[in-house]
Amino acid sequence: MKADFHIHTRYSMDCEMELEDIIERCQKMKIDCIAITDHGTVEGALKMQEIAPFKVIAGEEVLTDKGEILGMFLKETIPSNISVDEAISRIKEQGGLVCLPHPFDPLRGLTIDLVEVDKLAPSIDIIEVFNARSPINSTADKALEYAIRHEIPMTAGSDSHTLGEIGRTFVEIDDFNTPDQLIEVLKHGRISQHKASIFVHFFSTITKIKRKLRK
Repeated sequence: MKADFHIHTRYSMDCEMELEDIIERCQKMKIDCIAITDHGTVEGALKMQEIAPFKVIAGEEVLTDKGEILGMFLKETIPSNISVDEAISRIKEQGGLVCLPHPFDPLRGLTIDLVEVDKLAPSIDIIEVFNARSPINSTADKALEYAIRHEIPMTAGSDSHTLGEIGRTFVEIDDFNTPDQLIEVLKHGRISQHKASIFVHFFSTITKIKRKLRK
């Protein structure tokens, strides 16, 4: 199956994609597994699970005091502005997987040094070694090196905030049903990676501004 493990919806403050449009785009691009990873909420992900004709993982990008931690297989929203340790603890309490999204991106990665990131390794289930929206190649190289050094299964995602981004980056894996099974199939996954245009960040920024003005 072809899986994209990092997609946003209109439930994120910087995205306007409707759930139905995401489904249509995924079907067009033959993506049959996605993780909905909205900022600060699992509401959209849980709704997508109800209507999508393919596998949907409910995730959330949790904003901590040191950057974002991605939870997968969640059942309820984890609050923002908590510590990294608390975010990890809350994800585990739900039986979810802890993922480091774009961990070494200078603009969006964790704001802790490598020593501290290394200390997190025992708590990390998977790591995003390619994020289509990260413009600097070295960030992916660092994530790959970290994953190999700590023997952490690797994933990738488009980080889509617009429909055109969906389907350009994906991971080919065997089917799975549980978090533990996902960890196992990722060990043999094959990543197909294509960078998004830097201009996609413009659309996200405009959306964020529009949302603030509406409020």
